[in-house]
Amino acid sequence: MAVVLRLARLGKHKSPAYRVVATDRQNKRDGRFLQVVGTYNPLSNPARVTLKEDLIKKWIELGAKPTEVVRSLIRKVIPGYIEAREEHKTKKTQEVRKKRKLRAKGKSK
Repeated sequence: MAVVLRLARLGKHKSPAYRVVATDRQNKRDGRFLQVVGTYNPLSNPARVTLKEDLIKKWIELGAKPTEVVRSLIRKVIPGYIEAREEHKTKKTQEVRKKRKLRAKGKSK
């Protein structure tokens, strides 16, 4: 089961409001979800975003992938969190590649 963090639409015609939810990738946009992790109201000035930081971090730690819109909302509310995770992942990948190259060099000699 691939879990994603995405928006589920609420509200009346021409007055949208959204929930930020953790859901299975195959579920419909407004279908079944696992947990509500925040809300987003684009019509208020400025747009109101409320995210439960602990739940967002928990789901991302468990492997949930945020959509581009949710990713930008997380960047606004929790500055530096997404970037730090990506940087850590990049460093880890680079270390693994270096080790693999060293092993390959040792075998080729």
